[in-house]
Amino acid sequence: MTNQSLSRRTFLAASGMALGAGIALNRRAFGANDRISLAIIGAGDRGTSHIADIAKLKDSHNVAITAVCDVWRVNLDTAAERVTKWFGAAPFTTTRFGEVLVRDDVDAVVIATPDFGHTPIMLEALKAGKDVYVEKPMSLEMDMANEALDLARANGRVVQVGTQKRSEGKWRAAREFLSGQGLGTLTRVSSSVCFNHPRWARDVSDCKAQDVDWEAYLFNREKVPFDPNLIRRWHLYRMCTNGLAGLWMCHLVDVAHIITGATYPDSAVALGGIYQWKDGREHTDVFHALLDYPEGFLFDWSMSITNAAGNRYNAHGRYGTMDVERLTYSGDGGEKGHEIEAGAITAQPDGNHMANWFECLRSRERPAADIAFGHQHSVATIMAAEALHTGQRMKYDRENRRVYPG
Repeated sequence: MTNQSLSRRTFLAASGMALGAGIALNRRAFGANDRISLAIIGAGDRGTSHIADIAKLKDSHNVAITAVCDVWRVNLDTAAERVTKWFGAAPFTTTRFGEVLVRDDVDAVVIATPDFGHTPIMLEALKAGKDVYVEKPMSLEMDMANEALDLARANGRVVQVGTQKRSEGKWRAAREFLSGQGLGTLTRVSSSVCFNHPRWARDVSDCKAQDVDWEAYLFNREKVPFDPNLIRRWHLYRMCTNGLAGLWMCHLVDVAHIITGATYPDSAVALGGIYQWKDGREHTDVFHALLDYPEGFLFDWSMSITNAAGNRYNAHGRYGTMDVERLTYSGDGGEKGHEIEAGAITAQPDGNHMANWFECLRSRERPAADIAFGHQHSVATIMAAEALHTGQRMKYDRENRRVYPG
């Protein structure tokens, strides 16, 4: 990653926070009749989706959006209009997230910025005593992931990570089946995600320099000249994300953790390349990672955005195979004479990921996708991304919580 040496003074100036701000903890407990005031930080596609989801829960969970932050005026104005319409009052608006975090009338924040902003903004929110909903991947850097986990625990903050599969019942049902040795000894979990259309190729013609707080956007990045692609097509660039590992693998490796009970891989290797989309991208359009887990299985994950065939999520055991996505199983590939009979299991009920966070804000319990699970998927995806970028096998040291080549 670039520009890791930016001073805290520069960081705070670009975020709109005064030096020394963000240290008083907001420990207010929410009663059943207390309204929870929320801020949206990042009002692009994902942030807009969250605004709509929150609006559906505003009465049942007594919540309101009272502040919106986005560096691009187009997003900011559109989000403010929607919030005003759906919640009945105009929100506070700003291009600087620090101006949100110092507000006493903001209880919790939803962070839906490009990936590089997730953990840095979360850290400042935690220091300011705010509870947090943070989009995935939770972190691109180990030091920040460790700091965020420690800070959330020390400050008693409720953090929900946007790995919403944690609220889907099918994966819990699969875990019960597999934990009962339904396949015998589980040795391999294999997943692939594929599509073949440029879903990242957003229009950049309306993204003008005069409408963007560029300093705020690059608050912790290298100070490069304005480029609308870095805002509208940020998924393609290393300064903004660590590629397909962070963008997509975080969900699927999180599922592997759900269904197996695993936490952290021991090692990871990866390969990939830019084979089709010669569009100025810095990240691969085909990617394959292998992660070895101490629980005794190998997780392999691949992604192609050059061909749409091959989607799968399978668990392979000694006596058969499970299609985890469809919750079906059979003796396919099982030891001869010991193959399991084909069958299916029923998914458990789904939960509402955002509603679960709101409920935990009041109960102070840990939510479905608690920050500990975000830390776990961050380790796995950081390892895979580093393995690709360095060409080395990466290992994880659990005691010291560090990723290293070896």
